[in-house]
Amino acid sequence: MKGDHPADPKALIREAYRIEGISEPECRIIFLDWALGLPEGWAQPAAVEAMLEFYGAGAPDHPMTSVLRAGLLPGAAPRRRGGWRGRREG
Repeated sequence: MKGDHPADPKALIREAYRIEGISEPECRIIFLDWALGLPEGWAQPAAVEAMLEFYGAGAPDHPMTSVLRAGLLPGAAPRRRGGWRGRREG
C-alpha cells in the first residue's frame, strides 16, 4: 500500500495535501479520481469522513478539506435534460 490510510491506497488525497498552492478545482479533479478508485469495502461517505479525520483535521483551511466536506453533501436530484427528441409536436 502506497498511502498512509487504507481508504487512500494510491495516496491521492495525501499528495493533494502536500502540494503547495493547490487550487480547489485541482482538488476536485483529484477527489474524483480518488472516489472512482475507492478500494473494495469502502462506501464513499465513510471514506470521505475517514479522509477528513485523517488528513483534514490538521488542515481545516486547505482546499482539499473544502472539497471533502462538499463530498458529504447530498447531491442535487437529477433532472431530465431536454432536447429535440424529447419534444412532442402537438
